[in-house]
Amino acid sequence: MAGKIVIVDDEANIRSLVRFNLEKEGYTVFEAGDGISALHLARKEHPELIVLDLMLPEIDGLEVCRVLKNQRETSGIAIIMLTAKEAEIDKILGLEMGADDYLTKPFSPRELLARIKAVLRRVQKEPPAGGQLIAGRLKFNLNSYEVYLDQEKLELTPKEYELLKLLVSNVDKAYTREELLDKVWGYEYYGDTRTVDVHVRHLRMKLAAAPEISEAIETVRGVGYKFHSI
Repeated sequence: MAGKIVIVDDEANIRSLVRFNLEKEGYTVFEAGDGISALHLARKEHPELIVLDLMLPEIDGLEVCRVLKNQRETSGIAIIMLTAKEAEIDKILGLEMGADDYLTKPFSPRELLARIKAVLRRVQKEPPAGGQLIAGRLKFNLNSYEVYLDQEKLELTPKEYELLKLLVSNVDKAYTREELLDKVWGYEYYGDTRTVDVHVRHLRMKLAAAPEISEAIETVRGVGYKFHSI
C-alpha cells in the first residue's frame, strides 16, 4: 500500500475527484469537510500527507496547518495546500506555516498526483544521522529536530529549521534562491523566490540575541544566501 492521505475540502466533488485518482495509485484515502474534522483525522490516522484546502468551515486551512506543524506528534505530516486563492500573500503564509507545497484551483489531477509523489519522496528519505550539529552558540539536535541558542530552544517552523540546518551544514557555500527552494521545499516553486527572503528575514530576527550567528546568514549579492564561518 502506498500510504495514507487525508483530503480536506468542503466541496464533496473535489474530495471525490482527488480520492478517485489517489486510490487508483494505491493510497488509502480519508476525507474531511472542515478544519476540526481534519485535525481529528490527522491525530487518529497519522497520514503521510494531507491535501488541505485553505477556505474551510470551523477552522481555516492555515490554522489547521499551523496547529499540525507545531505539535510534535503531527509535525512530520506533509501538507499540500489546495485552494482557489491565488494571491501571493496566501502562498507565502501557507509556506510560512509549514506547508510543503501549494496548488491552486482549478488544478490538474495529474499535476496534484505528481506533487504528492515528489513531496512524499522527499519526506520519506532516510532520516539524518543522529547526533548534533554545532555552530558557535547554536546547537541542533538532529534526533528531535530542535535547535538551541545556548540553553534556550528556538521556536522555528519546519521550513525555518530545514533552511537553517542546510546553510549551517554547508558553511561558506552560496546557494541561489532557486536551489534553496528546491532543497528545502522539495520542488521548483515557479520562480516565486520571495518566500526564501521571508524565511531568511524571520531566521535573522529569531537569532537576534546572537548577532554573530544572525549576521552569519549572509546575503550574496546577485546569487542568494550562505552561512559564513563563525
